[in-house]
Amino acid sequence: MIYPRTITDQLHQTVKAFAAIVLTGPRQSGKTTLLRREFGSTHQYINLENPDVQSRAIADPIGFLDNIHKPVIIDEIQYAPILLPYIKEKIDNDRTPGQWLLTGSQNFTLMKGVTESLAGRAAILTLLPLSLSERQGNGKHSLDIHSLFSQPQPQLFQQKNLVSKYIFTGGYPEPLTDKSIFYDTWASSYIKTYLERDVRDLKNIGNLLQFQAFLKSCAIRTGQILDLSSLARDIGVSFTTAKTWLSILVASYQIILLPQYFQNLGKRLVKRPKLYFTDTGLAAYLMGIRNIETLDSSPQYGALFETMIVIDFFKREYHHLNDSLLYYLHTRDRLEVDLVIEDNQKLYLIEIKSSSTITSTHISSLTRLKREIPDKIAGSFLLSNSKESFIISGVTQHPALPFLIK
Repeated sequence: MIYPRTITDQLHQTVKAFAAIVLTGPRQSGKTTLLRREFGSTHQYINLENPDVQSRAIADPIGFLDNIHKPVIIDEIQYAPILLPYIKEKIDNDRTPGQWLLTGSQNFTLMKGVTESLAGRAAILTLLPLSLSERQGNGKHSLDIHSLFSQPQPQLFQQKNLVSKYIFTGGYPEPLTDKSIFYDTWASSYIKTYLERDVRDLKNIGNLLQFQAFLKSCAIRTGQILDLSSLARDIGVSFTTAKTWLSILVASYQIILLPQYFQNLGKRLVKRPKLYFTDTGLAAYLMGIRNIETLDSSPQYGALFETMIVIDFFKREYHHLNDSLLYYLHTRDRLEVDLVIEDNQKLYLIEIKSSSTITSTHISSLTRLKREIPDKIAGSFLLSNSKESFIISGVTQHPALPFLIK
């Protein structure tokens, strides 16, 4: 099955305007597949993950680029960042749009080189694993954040077992596309490849087993406010080491840190970000969850349900090239909102509950904020595991999955 990607139209528009495109995102999120599907008939393809190709590029960057037939797709450019200043020189001599399509799965190395060499010459796009709408085959018609909230919503219905399936299998295309692949086998291989290639390339980490334990601890903490000191203690490393390792996970798109909303509330705030694992399937695997039945009875189900929704909004933001800002809210006086989206100077408030039974206590923070800052709020929503849509105390309640597959 081919999953249409939401970013495709924006990608084609960007290719018409910039000489270079840098498509970044986690390993196996579909970057190469997308570029080769859309531009394979017009662009030469070069893979720098191939050791022979990589060695030639590093040994003789000028000769390597002189032998390229443009336009070209260069995959995993971070394996030969020495090419970037020479690509800059090529672009300065020929500004024809769409000549250089570059991919990379390591934000650290890649962005440093792009910032230094291709500033003003390259557009940077991010492709995360499949969103819920893309998994449903609706990627080409997926709504941006503003449209999602502003259009009239019909009554929606959902089945909980489908939600659990989406959480358990995550959004990476390969295990979803190839039904012969057992998910456990794929996840184990992915983590092994990630540790042995990306992590060692980013930092000289001697104890990969300890780093893998750190990765698992982050998965267990998905949906929680970050406590780096506790993470460091649990793994037995220094705070400085834990901070460095966390930056590696962010740079390689394994986790996303959601900042605290802080503007004009006059509240005492918790100033740490919330940690979210980018893919619920990998998070569940790292937690030791091996089937949907275990997931449904797991104490981690609520955190994974919340992670699925929050990360899906990040995917919608990246893939539509939105400029909306995503936050959470947590004050010392127990005012808590799982997701705050700032769009066009207005706020959309989203509370997330994995429960199927909804009561007024689930929306207490939403109704309180509607009283305290009514002019700032464009809409208040509760996304849950309930079977259908309804209004409760002025808050629109939707079953999460059918709401987000649009």
